[in-house]
Amino acid sequence: MENLYIYMLAALAFLAVADLVVGVSNDAVNFLNSAIGSKAVSFKTIMIVASIGVAVGAMTSSGMMEVARKGIFNPGEFMFNEIMVIFMAVMLTDILLLDFFNTLGLPTSTTVSIVFELLGASVAVALIKIYSNESESIADLANYINNDKAIEIILGILLSVGVAFTIGAIIQYISRLLLSFKFEEKPLWYSAIFSGFAITSILYFIIVKGLKNAAFMPPSIKDFLSGYPVTFIGLSFLMFTILSYLAIKLFNAKIYTLIIIVGTFALAVAFAGNDLVNFIGVPIAAYNSYEVWSTTGIEATEYAMIALSEPVKTEPYLLLIAGLIMVLTLWFSSKAKAVVKTSVDLSRQDEVKERFEPNFLSRNIVILTIGINESINSILPEAYKSWSNRQFVEPNVIVKAQDAPAFDLVRAAVNLMVASVLISIATSMKLPLSTTYVTFMVAMGTSLADRAWGTESAVYRVAGVLNVIGGWFFTAFSAFVAAAIMACILFYGKGYALVGLLVLAILLLLRSYMSHRKNSKVMREEDQLEKAESSSTQGVIHESAANIANVVKRGNSIYTSAINGLAVQDLKLLKKNRKQIEKLSNEIDELRDNIFYFIRNLEEPSLSASNFYINILGYLQDMTQSLDYISKASHKHINNNHKKLKFSQIKELKDLDIRMEALFTETQTAFESRSFKGIGAVLNEKAVIFNLVKEKIQKQVERTRTEESSPKNTTLYFSLLLETKDLLTATMNLLEEYYNSHDDTVAPAQPLAEPQEEEE
Repeated sequence: MENLYIYMLAALAFLAVADLVVGVSNDAVNFLNSAIGSKAVSFKTIMIVASIGVAVGAMTSSGMMEVARKGIFNPGEFMFNEIMVIFMAVMLTDILLLDFFNTLGLPTSTTVSIVFELLGASVAVALIKIYSNESESIADLANYINNDKAIEIILGILLSVGVAFTIGAIIQYISRLLLSFKFEEKPLWYSAIFSGFAITSILYFIIVKGLKNAAFMPPSIKDFLSGYPVTFIGLSFLMFTILSYLAIKLFNAKIYTLIIIVGTFALAVAFAGNDLVNFIGVPIAAYNSYEVWSTTGIEATEYAMIALSEPVKTEPYLLLIAGLIMVLTLWFSSKAKAVVKTSVDLSRQDEVKERFEPNFLSRNIVILTIGINESINSILPEAYKSWSNRQFVEPNVIVKAQDAPAFDLVRAAVNLMVASVLISIATSMKLPLSTTYVTFMVAMGTSLADRAWGTESAVYRVAGVLNVIGGWFFTAFSAFVAAAIMACILFYGKGYALVGLLVLAILLLLRSYMSHRKNSKVMREEDQLEKAESSSTQGVIHESAANIANVVKRGNSIYTSAINGLAVQDLKLLKKNRKQIEKLSNEIDELRDNIFYFIRNLEEPSLSASNFYINILGYLQDMTQSLDYISKASHKHINNNHKKLKFSQIKELKDLDIRMEALFTETQTAFESRSFKGIGAVLNEKAVIFNLVKEKIQKQVERTRTEESSPKNTTLYFSLLLETKDLLTATMNLLEEYYNSHDDTVAPAQPLAEPQEEEE
């Protein structure tokens, strides 16, 4: 039997490493979103600062695993074998749950997940014990479980969401009124006072939240901080305000960038120093339990785990290993980047492709908010409204979309400062606020206050926030239920259940990893349509050439797949084809959505470029609409099990497909090589290929009058030929637009320079 527990410890060690990986992927959003969103410094610099913070936090972690050992259940009520079942169930559930959220790109709370997993597993085992003991009843469950802790966590969720969002919005609104979007033009003492507030808040946060339990912290400093917090904050504010003023005055220091770097470091330290328990607390508690039990000689089913009530320090080498794994994950996890992207996009100042669809609740929240806003505005003085509106006017800086920050340095600094203050206050008051919830909701509150959620994006952003919040509550519920089920299976299945669940967890993780890797690879390798950024017709011609080649290549593949799928009645191929044309159509829709920004960035003498660009997008959309109809009609015909096309019809369609493929390949080559004169050769074939389609239509008319007996076949065949004709018309119109507009004697204008380079 002892070997079973050794195997369980080995499995827990493996799961601890895996949990560190998926946990960091989830929680990276806590300390990376502000720095990445503001682009205050390079991504590499952000990662170095965050890595140092994570390493410092891990090494200075107290290692006190109180939540895992006795925070949720009363260990003295459980035997050693039952404790091991609880811990095993918790780790299996935790890693699968966090990986699920990471795959979706949604941030969730590792604290809430581990607490509710412990609660679910311990409740399940406690109920098994109660029902197997006739002298106990359901009322005795209170002896096994620490109910107060669970209630605190639930209240902490609600408190995090409401308080963080509200305080973030208020502080950001005040900061923007005082500093405006032209904060660099304000007097130096504005920035100095703001810096004093921000760095003091962040420093206090580092000490109180990140290093409060570090072994090297002298007791005298801890006593001073706990006894005279106001004095410490006041002196720190005065000192950092003076230092900031001198740094700006004498060294022209970029003070807002410095605040963001320090804040990122602070949150990374706090994350590793405090949330480390969420990943390795349970395995270490299990190892400590085994150490105590193995020396007693008592049966596992007879030894009560009272020893878990005693505090135990974690070995420094374990913290070092954990910190190293966390740093490596931070650098190499693509899922971490996906989670950060969700948070950044929801708080972005400019327009972005919205990931979340609006729903009934988000629409009504926006309507209610607009009504409240109008009511407040009706009673505010006109002078104040006029002044405040000027403070929110954004500078008209033209940069490439991929180079533009999601929000400015002031908002990033406020995000870090407010999150630091709230978490510090909660820590000093022993309130279980979640770091994830606080940082995310502060970011959402500041984006609302900064007028980032305008009428164009509000319903989408609110829907996104509601989705994330809903995911948080789903975390608690699913963690409780899943851990309870896991515990029951392990309790009754013992070694067989352990092997089965472990294999299942590994397979699910591998499947998730391979799926995510495949999706990421497709996103990297597949040609994505690029937005035009040039300011002249010749520039747009050259920039759009890659898009045309891309659409023609993918359109060629879609058309051929539709014909082949019809010929062999391959429903799977036709279904995949529909997804491909849907993706292509969405990309072209994105380009059309960008027309507003493209025209705004044009120089006055180059407005003719807009006409060319709009026409090209119109032809591309016409092409995809024809391909979409061909793909859907083919899929519908086979999916409804209609009569197969005749051999003569299939042969004629393949003849047409071969001619279309040659046309598309020649067009693709011309655009890839920028040989726009070669377009003339393609246009010379226009009459020939149109006549070919006309002949096919005429043959089908004759067949219909003499031998055709299937109305569905006739309808499909005519539809394919007519849409092919429309596809050819759109393609030829596009080629003629290029052929007539291209001028070899005119060099394409370069994209507009990026003024923001000076700020880097």
